[in-house]
Amino acid sequence: MTLKVVHYINQFYAGIGGEEKADHQPEIREGIVGPGMGLNAAFGGEAEIVATVICGDGYYGEHTEEARAKCLEMVAAKKPDLFIAGPAFNAGRYGFACGDIAATVAAELGIPTVTSMYPENPGVELYSKKTYIVPCADSARGMGQALPVMAKLGLKLAKGEPMGPAKVEGYIHRGMRKSFFHEKSGAERAVEMLLKKLRGEEFQTEYEMPTFKKIPPAAPIKDLKHAKIALVTSGGIVPKGNPDRIRVSSAESFGEYDISSLFDMTPDNYESIHGGYDRQWANLDPDVVVPIDVMRELEKEGVFGKLHDKFYTTTGTGTAVAFGEKFGQEIGAKLKEASVDGVILTST
Repeated sequence: MTLKVVHYINQFYAGIGGEEKADHQPEIREGIVGPGMGLNAAFGGEAEIVATVICGDGYYGEHTEEARAKCLEMVAAKKPDLFIAGPAFNAGRYGFACGDIAATVAAELGIPTVTSMYPENPGVELYSKKTYIVPCADSARGMGQALPVMAKLGLKLAKGEPMGPAKVEGYIHRGMRKSFFHEKSGAERAVEMLLKKLRGEEFQTEYEMPTFKKIPPAAPIKDLKHAKIALVTSGGIVPKGNPDRIRVSSAESFGEYDISSLFDMTPDNYESIHGGYDRQWANLDPDVVVPIDVMRELEKEGVFGKLHDKFYTTTGTGTAVAFGEKFGQEIGAKLKEASVDGVILTST
């Protein structure tokens, strides 16, 4: 029996358009669309793409709940044996959409799901424990390598065959440990790994630990009285109405706002859109998160030289480390260009 597959892609790979069509709402088309051609061929006749669900990356990111519900309804109507999304490569919004809908389909419909992303795509951090993610190149040039691995992994899952370790099967590890009997004790294996390491030989750990970059602290400001200080926050304080549509969680953007003539944040001009804490006090007085009022007082008293004319804001809850690094690099470049000497970074 040929297995039924539903494939998910974005507006670009569906041939609808680029960024100008990122607000394309969910639709379903019968059969194969775009990269589904190569994916379908990789199944070798064991499975067939019966429908393709399409959604714009911008729409899925800005209307996640609505997009998720519509896409899930479309997938459920086809009653597939397998759901595959992407590949998303290193496109952050596409990776989020692929990971989110794949994880949702797996949880709500109970069918196996597979997607593919570049290992540094934020979607990996968010969804690697909720769906199978095949590593791929950072751009579409790796399409030919990714599709066969996705097809092979998907077929194995759809057939209910036992799934081996990530490095053997070709997916990004899911942070799960399985117990089994080994002919050697843990102490023996540990000593063997240590000896290989000392000899400079290749070895493989049995449990990979997460690694985080160690950022050395900046040197103290030498002349605070003449220093320019900037305010940056992950507390989600934005102009009333959130004009740049920064997400309440899992942020993929930050805002840059002029405060050159602002001496106080009030509920009339600013608000918190953060989805990770009780916002009532921040909405009564946004200065509790971004203390412009106090900074103006200190500036007037001559404690420091000048408050930078702009402040930068995003939301921290659920935001992938990769996006956090991206924000930091981009904001840092702007602050350096503006000759800012120091930053007060507030959270919640």
